[in-house]
Amino acid sequence: MTSDADRKAIADAFGEAVNMTAKELEQWLATGESKSVGQKDDGGESVGHESGRKIVELLRGKRSDWSDGDYAHMNKVVGYVRRHLAQRPSGDVTDTRWRYSLMNWGHDPLK
Repeated sequence: MTSDADRKAIADAFGEAVNMTAKELEQWLATGESKSVGQKDDGGESVGHESGRKIVELLRGKRSDWSDGDYAHMNKVVGYVRRHLAQRPSGDVTDTRWRYSLMNWGHDPLK
């Protein structure tokens, strides 16, 4: 069981890492660009795309309904976004796989 203080810290970090709304993320996940990036198992959905769908659920849900598993996923999202931001390529990132991957995890670096 995660403590209330840990839950608050994770939720706060998640709120900072995820800068797209549920609607923005859902619309993004429907694009070919979104589906074109990320690690895929057996040619199916990428890890990031699946994560994006879970993030939409979390953003639309109530904090009081979030489970320990939800908090664990939020922690995973925060770690991914932080690591990926540290690897920002030089130049214009508008149409890059780097940006598309981050957006699958709910973070648009151009916002």
